[in-house]
Amino acid sequence: MTAIGIGVDLVEVSRVAAIIADKGSRVFQRLLTPSERAYCESRPDPATHVAVRLAAKEAVYKALQGTEAARGIGWREIEVVRAPDGRPDVQLSGVAAARAAELQVERVLLSLSHTHQAAVAVVVLERG
Repeated sequence: MTAIGIGVDLVEVSRVAAIIADKGSRVFQRLLTPSERAYCESRPDPATHVAVRLAAKEAVYKALQGTEAARGIGWREIEVVRAPDGRPDVQLSGVAAARAAELQVERVLLSLSHTHQAAVAVVVLERG
């Protein structure tokens, strides 16, 4: 496999908590898919889980860049899901999926970590 794109992002949990406090559920609707929203809202500390998903989405966005069209990737076109074995995974749709196809992405590797202060995500796009 060959790495054809990499992205990393760090999000402060307190900043996400402040946005949620200010904007309420609108922030969930704008940034998260329905299943991501349901998961985050089911957690005792939703801001931490929203933050790590936003970091993942931004890391994927960065890894997919390179064309003007890629700048149009929307937040909900990148969805953080759980693989059958429990590890985090990504599902792409819309412009994000089109850009991945253009790059001939065969696998998206995603690593997430978070504390109560910060969330980080690293993404590697692979092609065989």
